[in-house]
Amino acid sequence: MNRLALCLSRAIARVTEAALGPYQTAVVRIGFAATWLLFLLREYPHRQELYGPDGPWSFDLAQQLTADNHAFTALLASDNQAYFEVFYFVAVLAGALLLVGWRTRATSLLFMVGVLSLQNRSVFVGDGGDNVLHLMSFYLVFTRCGQVWSLDARRAARASAARARGERVAPDRAGPALWAVSGLVLLVAAITGRTGGGWLVPAVLWATWAGAALWWAAGRWARTPEPRILLDVVANILHNGALFVIMAEACLIYATAGWYKIQGSRWQDGTAVYYPLHLDYFSPWPALADLLSANGTLVMLVTYGTVIVQVAFPFTLFNRRVKNVLLAAMMTEHAVIAVVLGLPFFSLAMIAADSVFLPTSFLQRLGGWAARARDRVFRRPDPELPVQRFPEADERPRVGFGA
Repeated sequence: MNRLALCLSRAIARVTEAALGPYQTAVVRIGFAATWLLFLLREYPHRQELYGPDGPWSFDLAQQLTADNHAFTALLASDNQAYFEVFYFVAVLAGALLLVGWRTRATSLLFMVGVLSLQNRSVFVGDGGDNVLHLMSFYLVFTRCGQVWSLDARRAARASAARARGERVAPDRAGPALWAVSGLVLLVAAITGRTGGGWLVPAVLWATWAGAALWWAAGRWARTPEPRILLDVVANILHNGALFVIMAEACLIYATAGWYKIQGSRWQDGTAVYYPLHLDYFSPWPALADLLSANGTLVMLVTYGTVIVQVAFPFTLFNRRVKNVLLAAMMTEHAVIAVVLGLPFFSLAMIAADSVFLPTSFLQRLGGWAARARDRVFRRPDPELPVQRFPEADERPRVGFGA
């Protein structure tokens, strides 16, 4: 009984004392922000046809659909052309800011609003990658995804170094300003009844806004550290829970896809991969597709290998070596799909989701390579900011709504 209680207490301490997987959540943040940003920039000339008020899926049809399924979209607040253009620009800006990790708490919310609003505005123009991005944008809100590889982490490290030297650190002004502006926008939306449909997303926005105020107040006026410690524990629990959900979602995607493939006759006889390679819609490089499909043995191996990897992957998570091999195989497969079938954004979304399983040691080495490459390009190495290590408990970003 004592041994069980000890194991349980260790598990509770592990979940509450720290936000786990800082590098994994950072690479997931970067991956999905880059995917969404590249998609918006790529489709900028076609934005009107995809999501505009005068697109094929009209404003009235979108209103009828969201009234029935209660999907959230801020684009139905107005059918004004200028409003759409401003919103599209803000969505692009949110993706860019989340990519570099500036005020990740606020920009992750703005990123989620942009993704959900644009996708729910025209639900018939997406694919599987859009569905993954749709879900992950919501989960990212609950993570502390700016602990490393972000401007937030850099700012926190600089502030910590300044305090260690005995220097005065200027109070944060951008965080409270973001909090005030976002609160005003939420209040206006609530008063005018333009919350976008459904209750879940507005509730998350209001809860995060109130939580940011509580976090700031505890840091400024609390006489003891206990209130801030309590809020830090709650944030860690939310982060670790969201990280677990992201991992479970990725496993569910692969397990479901693999078991459905097993039931298909083309997957059973080993020829399923051949047919997509000869669809005109998915053949940006016909010569390359012909080359890959010319060898029947290769087609059979890829077909059976795809099913085996997808079905087996969730069962290999407790064996690090096997998991890493299958993870590399899946990422390679998605990279090939991006080139051969012309589905870059679907592949980028899946690779970003797979990144949550990458080993921490590999991500640290990757970060070190990126830092050295940056220093060679700009030739301005900063020895006081070792941004590739995980900050200690007293160095983590603690700047309220902007963190």
